[in-house]
Amino acid sequence: MDMLDKFKTAGGRVTKRALEGAGKASASVRAKANKKSSDEYLVALDIGTEFVKALIGKIGQDGEIEIIGVGRAHQGLSDMQAGAIADIASVVENCDKALNEAESKANVSVRTAIIGIAGELVKGTTTTVRVSRKEASKPLDVAEMEKVINMVQRRAETRAKEQLAWELGGKAVEVRLVNSALVSIEIDGYPVTNPIGFQGKDVVVQLYTAFAPMIHIGALEKTAQELDLDLLAVAAEPFAVARAIIGNNPNQNLSAILMDVGGGTTDIAVINDGGVQGTKMFGIGGRAYTRAIERELGVEFEQAEELKVGLSTNKVPSQKRPAIEGALNKTADTWIAGIELALAEFTKLDHLPHRMFLCGGGSSLDLLMDRLEQAEWYKTLPFTRKPSVHLIKPGQVAGIKDTTDEVNDHTFITAMGLLRVGMDTLQFSKASGGSIKDKLDKMLSV
Repeated sequence: MDMLDKFKTAGGRVTKRALEGAGKASASVRAKANKKSSDEYLVALDIGTEFVKALIGKIGQDGEIEIIGVGRAHQGLSDMQAGAIADIASVVENCDKALNEAESKANVSVRTAIIGIAGELVKGTTTTVRVSRKEASKPLDVAEMEKVINMVQRRAETRAKEQLAWELGGKAVEVRLVNSALVSIEIDGYPVTNPIGFQGKDVVVQLYTAFAPMIHIGALEKTAQELDLDLLAVAAEPFAVARAIIGNNPNQNLSAILMDVGGGTTDIAVINDGGVQGTKMFGIGGRAYTRAIERELGVEFEQAEELKVGLSTNKVPSQKRPAIEGALNKTADTWIAGIELALAEFTKLDHLPHRMFLCGGGSSLDLLMDRLEQAEWYKTLPFTRKPSVHLIKPGQVAGIKDTTDEVNDHTFITAMGLLRVGMDTLQFSKASGGSIKDKLDKMLSV
């Protein structure tokens, strides 16, 4: 039996790095020998600019997810760039640390993974297509709906490529569909939740789609390969946050703006009547505020980070507060402008939802919440009233229960959403045959 076989039979997760350091790793692998390995477990990897977070979820018979393992590892300054992987080897090492911690706490070894993708070049939009049917009296069937959905996805892909090419100065970019979800279907102006069996001439389909550049997806696939994980799906992170909040309630009619403020980006999802209208991302997150303090005060990044955090925890000397607040306010002005620009692109909505929910480590900065609550930035946008601003709590995430007592604040919401998307994907993949709704959902799973 060679060394690789020994590692595999031990039941642990095998990485190339582990094989290279076989002597050091053997004890760790032996410690996992008694751990269970089963398809009933999922691991969500939220590869953020500041931290990697790993959540292990156990799937119950009722479709509920129980979080049984939590791990996190700090990222280096050069590991990520604007929410995308910049150094695969370092990110793999950080992911390995987070996964090992989560597996150790859960006492299971998990291979099936769902990984989030973020960054300014991830494009999520809602596309509307109107189809005039030649045979209005013929009931709609699955085959016809599949053609319509494929048409919408092709049109959305073309739009995503054109937008990326424009942003990159004419450079053509290969993209891949990462998420797709029905927003609404109307037949002759009549809204339906299940179009199968209806007659009518005009079918209008609104479909949310998220596309990401192949170079970013390839980096995530390589990361999963190095970690010896089976990559179930890649999910646009703002879509994952939306899925976390919406859940599987068929009567869910939530309308809200969801914002994930990470270390490198701010990701926005707009939900209207329970459907994802679109997602936007821009490259200002928590690290931009740290960099501002670093520049203004002439300190190292690590000290600037301490000063930023200390401002919210009242651990900063009073004489330094004006300079720190001045640096942060300049960046906050730019951040607010980015939010205004992003929300202004949702032109298909008569008005924007007045409830805003924030998550991610960057939203821990009190200054950001104060700006959203107190400033009059919203007056340039189609709000019917001043938005209310709240942090998302783990207890608001539908269908996911934490048994570790470690998933205790808004910084874990994205990872919880990834578990939800992973669960969706598993359910869709098992929906061979099944109901009409299952077949429609399966068309949209990627």
